[in-house]
Amino acid sequence: MTESTVPTLHRRGLLRGLGLLAAAGAGLALAGPARAATASGTLTVPPLLDPATGSDGVKVFTLGLQSGTTEILSGVQSATCGFNQAFLGPVLKVNQGDTVRMDVTNNLGDVSTVHWHGAHVPPSVDGGPQNTIAAGATWSPSFAIDQAACTLWFHPHALGTTAEQVASGLAGMLIVDDDTDGAAALPHTYGTDQFPLIVQSNPVSTAGVLQFTTAGETARTTSFPLLVNGSNVAVAGTPELTVDAGRVRFHLLNASIADIVTITRTDGAALTQVATDAALLSAPLAVTALTLVAGERAEICLDVTSTDTITLQATVTAGGARGGSGTSSIVTLTSTATAAADALPSTLATFTALDVSSPDATRTIALSNSGNTMLINGVAGTTMTAMAGAEIMTTLGATEVWTITNATALTHSFHLHDVPFQVLTVNGVTPTGGYAEWKDTILIAPQSTNVIAMRFVDYADDTYGYMLHCHNTVHEDEGMMAMLMVMDAAN
Repeated sequence: MTESTVPTLHRRGLLRGLGLLAAAGAGLALAGPARAATASGTLTVPPLLDPATGSDGVKVFTLGLQSGTTEILSGVQSATCGFNQAFLGPVLKVNQGDTVRMDVTNNLGDVSTVHWHGAHVPPSVDGGPQNTIAAGATWSPSFAIDQAACTLWFHPHALGTTAEQVASGLAGMLIVDDDTDGAAALPHTYGTDQFPLIVQSNPVSTAGVLQFTTAGETARTTSFPLLVNGSNVAVAGTPELTVDAGRVRFHLLNASIADIVTITRTDGAALTQVATDAALLSAPLAVTALTLVAGERAEICLDVTSTDTITLQATVTAGGARGGSGTSSIVTLTSTATAAADALPSTLATFTALDVSSPDATRTIALSNSGNTMLINGVAGTTMTAMAGAEIMTTLGATEVWTITNATALTHSFHLHDVPFQVLTVNGVTPTGGYAEWKDTILIAPQSTNVIAMRFVDYADDTYGYMLHCHNTVHEDEGMMAMLMVMDAAN
C-alpha cells in the first residue's frame, strides 16, 4: 500500500490508559477487564476490553454475542443483545501494525456474523454474510491492522437479520491508533480524555419490542428514543462528563439502523473535527455541524477548562420510512483543568488525492427500488446466489471511479467494504471539508449522483467477496447490497 492509495501507514506502541465510568440508571452489565478512569459523571462509558497475548505477540480479544434485557423505555424491559453484556459492547483499541485474533462466540439462538466495519482486511475475515457463525459456534479470524488511525466499529452482517441484530444492540467500537505526530498530539487516554459517543435513534414499540423492518418503523406504536452509549437521554437526562483535561476527544458513531444524526454545540460554537470515518484529516477543521448517516463516524476535539461548560446536541432526521426527529442534548462537558491545552498541530496526516486521470475501470452503481424491494444495478441482494450472479469483478491494484446514482425518493447510506474511497463530486460539485478526504460511508441523497474513486490493494480472493451496500440496515435487508470480488490479475 502507498500513500496515494490509502491513509498513510505508521505504527506506535500500545496506548496506555483505559477506563470505565459507572452510569446512573444505565441498566447494563458491563464487561471488563477495565481500569479506573479519572473522569466522572453520568455518561455511560463502554468498558475497554484488554486483549490476551497469544503466540508471536498476537493480541487476542474475546467477544461473546449474548442476549439479555435492557430498560430502554422507562419502566419497560426490552429483550436485547450485546457483546459481552446485555446491550452494545466493549471498546477495542489496537495499533497499526498489530496482529489480532478475534475469538467470537455466538451465544444467540440464531446465525450471526461480526463485520469489522471500515477495516482493511482480507475478505475471508471481513465478517460479511459469507462468514456466518452458527448458534453456539466460535469464529476466530486473525488479521493484521493495516491502516492508519481511525474509528471503526463492529456489528452483525448476516443476510436478512442485520437490522434486527444491530437494533437489538450488537454494536461496538474499534479504535485504531498509529505512531504519527498527528495522532500523538490528540487526546488518547481512554476514559480520561478520550471517549466514544455511540448515538442511536432506535425504533421500539410501547411494549419495549425493538423494531427493524419498514412495517415496524411505520407502526403507530413505535417511538424512536435517542440513546447515547446505550442510555436513553429522555429517561436518564443529559449525560454529564467531568474531566481533568484541557482537551477531550470524542469518537462519534451513528449506530442507528436508519436515522441520520447531526451533531452541534448548543451554543452554536464550532467543533474541531480531526477525523472522518476512515482516517485522520490532513488538518484540524472547524465545523459548526457534523451530519452522520447510519454507520458513519467522525472524531472531534473540544477544548475545555474550569470556566467552560460545553453541551453537545444531536438532531435526528428520519432515514427510513419513518424515524426519529427533534433535538436532544447528548453530553454536557466540564473540566477541572485551569490551563488551556496547547494548540493542535496544523498538520495531522498526509492526504494525497488518487490519480483518476486514467482509471482502470469506471462503473455505475445504480440504487433503485420497487416498493420495499431495494436494488443495486437492478438486483435485490437478498441471497448469496443473487449477489454471486451479479457480482462486480475487479483486480488487485486497480484504480476505479464509480458513479452512484440514486433513482429513489429515499436517502441511502452507502458503505464499501475493503478500502476507503474519495468523493470526487456530489451532483457535479467537488466536496469540501471531511468529505474531500478519505471516507468509507457517505450519505446518498434522493435523486442524486455521487462520484467516488478507490484503489484496491493488498487482498485478493477467488472465493470470498466484499460487500457494497446501503447502511440503512433495513434497506440492506430488503436487498440493497451487492458483492465485489477482488481478483489477483496474475492468476
